[in-house]
Amino acid sequence: MNRPIWAVFYLYKMKYRQLTKEQFESLHKEFAQFLATQKIDIGEWNKMKSQNTALVEDELNLFSDLVWDDVLNKVEYLEHFSKTSVNLFKCEKEAVYRIVVTINKEIDLLSEQGYKWLLENPKHAAVDYLKGSKIYSNEKNLEIFELIEKGSQIARGELYEYFNRLTS
Repeated sequence: MNRPIWAVFYLYKMKYRQLTKEQFESLHKEFAQFLATQKIDIGEWNKMKSQNTALVEDELNLFSDLVWDDVLNKVEYLEHFSKTSVNLFKCEKEAVYRIVVTINKEIDLLSEQGYKWLLENPKHAAVDYLKGSKIYSNEKNLEIFELIEKGSQIARGELYEYFNRLTS
């Protein structure tokens, strides 16, 4: 029997989460190349979508994990802002380093004015710092992904390095 290569069913267990529709749309060329590496052309893909939705989900999940791994491998810094604190992370090979900046004053760090106040008053009595580090207890990329899922944003590190110098 001459079955298409995708006709064999398998179940892929995801590491992260599936990309959003918008993310898939922005990566449509890369996704097409990914399918091509598996000898799945547009005709085969359309047939899969109508005949084997579980396998389609597996392909979407596998591609999502590949994209996430690529992105997470490049992450060096993360930032997470709340109204009264900033969590800054530096993600190194074996450990993540963290600086927590807390404001004990009626300042909203989520506003432009509050953020500006912090940068202009880093040694104010209302500003507290906490530094620490943690060896990854899980796979590095999984821990970085968890921080992103909890609201951290990938950053260039200027803020981390600024406060690191200030508190050293």
